[in-house]
Amino acid sequence: MRLRDQVCLVTGAASGIGRGIAQRFRAEGGRLVVADRNGPGVAAVARELDGFWVAVDVADSSSVDRMVRTALDAHGRIDVVVNSAGIGRLASALETTDEDWHEHLAINLTGTFFVCRRVAAEMTARRRGKIINIASIAGIVGYPGRTAYCVSKAGVVMLTKAMALDCAPHVQVNAICPGPVRTPLTEAALSDPDARARKIAEVPAERLGLPEDMAGAAVYLASADADFVTGHALVVDGGMSID
Repeated sequence: MRLRDQVCLVTGAASGIGRGIAQRFRAEGGRLVVADRNGPGVAAVARELDGFWVAVDVADSSSVDRMVRTALDAHGRIDVVVNSAGIGRLASALETTDEDWHEHLAINLTGTFFVCRRVAAEMTARRRGKIINIASIAGIVGYPGRTAYCVSKAGVVMLTKAMALDCAPHVQVNAICPGPVRTPLTEAALSDPDARARKIAEVPAERLGLPEDMAGAAVYLASADADFVTGHALVVDGGMSID
């Protein structure tokens, strides 16, 4: 119960990593506000976890403002925010369309910034809070065929570092950099048995990650155990990015 009575806002909570983190936060005693642009999906998660929910488009700052107001109206404060809303599509630099480029940056990077900016204002006024951004090892190590995704996640890593300085000393801002995780977002790429076997062969832990693996890291960063940790990009990839 390391998050007992902590008000936790999780975006991208309808599925995948966001849902896994929300489930673990609830098990640790957190009071949840879950958000996603998939309204019916996130409403089902809220019912499951006895939380509030709100449909949000993180790329729209006015939508983000409404989400934060909903959380504040429900609980009066926000102690922890997890920015897990994101997209990812396979495309090399030469294959990336204008639309794909702008959408990756709008959701993965600008959307994360909008939420960070809005929530940080509340947290700095209260002189406490935890912000956790879901980046990727693709934001640290380049991967072929994922140019827009890599760039957007590298931006999240640097956003985390810069905001950690801007929000110090009372608000901690950190990132989690997952390796390959089995989620609805990655299911298509990992559905082929040969492709899945090749990916697993790249991981020293000899398995793909699970949302639960990311949830454990998120609980640590959200808890008092990490009060002296800020501006850090925590790699959770089974050793895949070891060089």
